[in-house]
Amino acid sequence: MSLAIMLQGTASDVGKSVLVAGLCRIFYQDGLNVAPFKSQNMALNSGITPDGKEMGRAQIFQAQAANIAPDVRMNPVLLKPTSDRQAQVVLMGRVAKNMDAVSYHHFKTELRAQVSAVYQSLAADYEAIVLEGAGSPAEINLRDRDIVNMGMAEMARCPVLLVADIDRGGVFAAIYGTLALLQEHERWRVKGVIINKFRGDVALLTSGIEQIEALTGVPVVGVMPWLDIDLEDEDGVALQRGKYSRRDKRELEIAVVQLPHIANFTDFNALAAQPDARVRYVARAHELTDADLIILPGSKNTLGDLRWLRESGLADALLAQHGKGVPVIGICGGYQMLGSQITDAVESGLGEAMGLGLLDVTTRFAFEKTTTQVAGETLPLPGLFSAAGNLALQGYEIHMGETTLGKNARPFARLGEEKQDGAVSPDGQVAGSYLHGLFDNGAFTRALLDSLRLRKGLAPFAGKALDYAAWKSQQFDKLASAMREHIDITRIYQIMRDHQEPEL
Repeated sequence: MSLAIMLQGTASDVGKSVLVAGLCRIFYQDGLNVAPFKSQNMALNSGITPDGKEMGRAQIFQAQAANIAPDVRMNPVLLKPTSDRQAQVVLMGRVAKNMDAVSYHHFKTELRAQVSAVYQSLAADYEAIVLEGAGSPAEINLRDRDIVNMGMAEMARCPVLLVADIDRGGVFAAIYGTLALLQEHERWRVKGVIINKFRGDVALLTSGIEQIEALTGVPVVGVMPWLDIDLEDEDGVALQRGKYSRRDKRELEIAVVQLPHIANFTDFNALAAQPDARVRYVARAHELTDADLIILPGSKNTLGDLRWLRESGLADALLAQHGKGVPVIGICGGYQMLGSQITDAVESGLGEAMGLGLLDVTTRFAFEKTTTQVAGETLPLPGLFSAAGNLALQGYEIHMGETTLGKNARPFARLGEEKQDGAVSPDGQVAGSYLHGLFDNGAFTRALLDSLRLRKGLAPFAGKALDYAAWKSQQFDKLASAMREHIDITRIYQIMRDHQEPEL
């Protein structure tokens, strides 16, 4: 029987995903064959497994922390919101259907047995499993059909650690209120609390910790400080809260348009890790000023976000900046928006729309979603991208559109022996690609950034291209080291090993 521990939170975005990754790294360092698991994930950041299945990016980077390949069993249910009321349901890596919240709540009764079987299958292959909840277990309106918090802990028959975010304030009330709203058999399962994102002298918390332990009977097993560690975020909540609003000035300014339905914004973490580039997410027209490069990212509602671009004035501002010589890159949905026309009877049901017209391509949405890992190389490229031609690429595709190039566009890359990807304008000022993870390719990204530097009269960067995979591994090690220092890991091992389910 594998060891297991589950991290649940007092709310969304309290840091569960990062702490799960940290525990995965610690257990891996200690010689355990460990895997992450989150039964249901709601996020527009997704990736592709080696066998072409779609799953949440959070479980992919947690698998990377555990030094194993991602497996769709680690995230059997992925919900990808397409509007305020609808979401695409991805079940075991494949699109099942689009559903509203009420319909999905009823559908969860059908999912329970499948989720339990998937978990048991995964647990049979690993010595330890680190589970992650979603939101809060105190969402009592959802408890009767829960498959991701206490409902999942019961299926996994595992103990729970409760994660609370002190940075947002009211941490002791959040801990007490969450535990008070749990049923008695659920509170029994909570064996410890981690207070996360603390800034300051931990001695100031001592009296509060003593009181909350006395009130709840649950020990605080650690207080994690606020960490300056570069790890992926699970979803767009981090953008909404301004996590990526960096103020430090760097030699290159890269503006990523923050679309309302932005997908896979983790594509740009590798750019943000570059020592000479500042990535900023912009949602207002004037914020495009002074950008050295503008990026249109992916979207889960391409036509809806294209309409928003026009209504917000960002479309006109982007075209104006392009007219002044600022280059533009589109990724996935952003690539589609840069074309001349999009026809969509699948994703949003909005029909047909004219694109921004910066690339001579047209896109028609298909019912079959492309989900695949790919490898290839950039083709010989014009203009700004000339130095980035003929370089190796790896990444993955997740899209429902088929894009056709016109006579005034040339393909961006060759994938495999025959497949072509993306498009470049004749002057080399605009490019688009379906390749997520494009900027993870260090040689390509360094060549692109050095071209931008030359345009500004700067010398090429004096140093090696960033190895982003190695960079991420260093971040996992830093996280694990900090968790060993500030959390009682020995006690967590003891909690897992001593846990016994009550007799039925």
